[in-house]
Amino acid sequence: MTTRTAAGPAIRVQGLEKSYKTLQVLRGVDFEVARGSIFALLGSNGAGKTTAVKILSTLLKADAGTVTVNGFDVATQGGDVRESISLTGQFAAVDEILSGRENLVLVARLRHLKNPGRIADDLLDRFSLTDAAARKVSTYSGGMRRRLDIAMSLVGNPPVIFLDEPTTGLDPQGRIEVWQAVKELADQGTTVLLTTQYLDEAEQLADRIAILHEGRIIVNGTLAELKKLLPPAEVEYVEKQPTLEDVFLALVGDKR
Repeated sequence: MTTRTAAGPAIRVQGLEKSYKTLQVLRGVDFEVARGSIFALLGSNGAGKTTAVKILSTLLKADAGTVTVNGFDVATQGGDVRESISLTGQFAAVDEILSGRENLVLVARLRHLKNPGRIADDLLDRFSLTDAAARKVSTYSGGMRRRLDIAMSLVGNPPVIFLDEPTTGLDPQGRIEVWQAVKELADQGTTVLLTTQYLDEAEQLADRIAILHEGRIIVNGTLAELKKLLPPAEVEYVEKQPTLEDVFLALVGDKR
């Protein structure tokens, strides 16, 4: 993969709109993602997170607005965008019949890359899967499958990766494994946009968090900036700082 790296934000979204017949899913979404950062798009089910990611990854056309990824316009330079990104969906897209290493070699060959075996071995080591490299993926735990799925998405070193609900269905240990993998991506310069409905996930991973509610970004900032939106509470004369959950529920309402 030889896609050039442009200057400016890795992702820029302005006035993004999308409707399905009479249902307005996105109603003028705006945000930017800095290069090498982790950006969390946080929202409840049906908030429009997956729709936004599909538009950013050229799988869906917007009704209005502009989107650039790695400096390329998703509407007019779709091929360049696709060469710049990788997308990992809500469920691991791995072949259970093949081994972990065979999955990675297959993707490298499909991308016509040189030395697919070395690429596979490097990624297995990077994601702590070397010991399980020869095992069929059907024997992997949920966390291992998800780490392999992310590793597969990095074949070719795309500068931008989209993770749509990356820990859906995982147990606590699996979630921690995936969190560590995502942190390492950003540490090595990859720009990560992840969608999540898990407040602790956004709190653990993201450099910036945007809350998407009813098709609009209602707040966008660092965790510290979001916490400042609510005053600290005093419990038995001890000041208690608001959590991200407090901020989220105050902004979108407690539907429980």
